[in-house]
Amino acid sequence: MPNAKPTVTKFQGARLIPNLVYHDADEAIIWLDRAFGFTVLLRVEGEGGRIDHAQLVRGEMMIMLSSTRDDDYRKNFDTPQVTGTSTQGAYIIVEDVAAACERALAAGAQAIMPLRKQDYGGEGFTVSDPEGHIWSFGDYDPWV
Repeated sequence: MPNAKPTVTKFQGARLIPNLVYHDADEAIIWLDRAFGFTVLLRVEGEGGRIDHAQLVRGEMMIMLSSTRDDDYRKNFDTPQVTGTSTQGAYIIVEDVAAACERALAAGAQAIMPLRKQDYGGEGFTVSDPEGHIWSFGDYDPWV
């Protein structure tokens, strides 16, 4: 059945955790707290104080991040600030979209798409962080 539509099921316990690299991961951790409300769950420092691995949480969400460096895994990544473009982004569901937008912009996030009603429902906005990673927020929940 080549034209069959997939069945979408919400899997309990299924998780997707974005993993980002930053040139200044220490500053990114501080900024992600101030702008988006992520707090540090785990922080592993390496040589010279670089961030080898960090886990940040916001409610039931988690992101992982680290400093850029030339090891087998991280040599495959760089920041959008260096590459000139981002190849992926994160969407975070929030109850108060206007407050999330105000907080992000007050922390220095760069507006990409202003707060607005979405064609598919709800409101949302998109910003970039200081190193160019793309973050979208909205109250549209595709699981509902």
